[in-house]
Amino acid sequence: MRSKRSQVQGRESGQAAVEAALTLPLLVFLLLGTLQLFMMLQGRIMAEYAAFQAVRAGSRHHGNCKPMIHAALAGLLPTVEPFLRPGGGSAARKLAEAWGSRLGPDPRNRPSPQYQPGRDMGHDGPVFWLVREYPRAGSVTDVEDINFDLPAGDGSGARRLEVRLIYWYRLRIPFADWVISRMLLAHLGLQDYNYVNPLMVTDKQAGWKKSAQPVVNLDVLVKNELQSKVLSGKYVYPIQATYGMRMMTPARREFFDQQNCDPTPEGM
Repeated sequence: MRSKRSQVQGRESGQAAVEAALTLPLLVFLLLGTLQLFMMLQGRIMAEYAAFQAVRAGSRHHGNCKPMIHAALAGLLPTVEPFLRPGGGSAARKLAEAWGSRLGPDPRNRPSPQYQPGRDMGHDGPVFWLVREYPRAGSVTDVEDINFDLPAGDGSGARRLEVRLIYWYRLRIPFADWVISRMLLAHLGLQDYNYVNPLMVTDKQAGWKKSAQPVVNLDVLVKNELQSKVLSGKYVYPIQATYGMRMMTPARREFFDQQNCDPTPEGM
């Protein structure tokens, strides 16, 4: 016959097991979510660097999108393609393979960098969007401005190239990616989440309501793209970075048939 003390210990053990089961999802999210947030911080730093590289390349090439896109990819490549793993040849060869995997092996026909469903956890679509905020396409003429680098006395007349880069950062940490994405949709006022709370399984309605006045101000096109990706199971976070620089070469009309660099949609 079990003693009274043994029965008490058994009840306490069972209570501890239940409490652990209830709090385990939250604990796991705190660990994985913290790791994911630090990785997103790295993505933010690289996005700012990529925006700088894009502007620098464009200012030297008359605002041409192609060198701008390639420069931005070069800045983001370490966060998109981990190519410096042990083995597989020299660092230069690994870099060339990583570059080719995003733009193709033929240097004469390189599209915009894309995620690849076969190797990017089911993700597809462009790695980033590149918006040319200034100069506007309508202000660039066929006549080359030979005085583009002679600003007025206050410097306001200088021709500047300003871009906004939207990096579709791929969330890599399982479970944390799903939770963060659903929270983000509610935070941005895009979609409610009223199903079982993944962080507290006893809560049958999480109650993540759409924010009436979202704190983060995103373009409608960015919001629509984000919602489309998340609802199809492609968990990304749109990291935005901007940069501006005085142009070293005059803008050419041939490079401004459209405002933004393909495949970035117009109207942003």
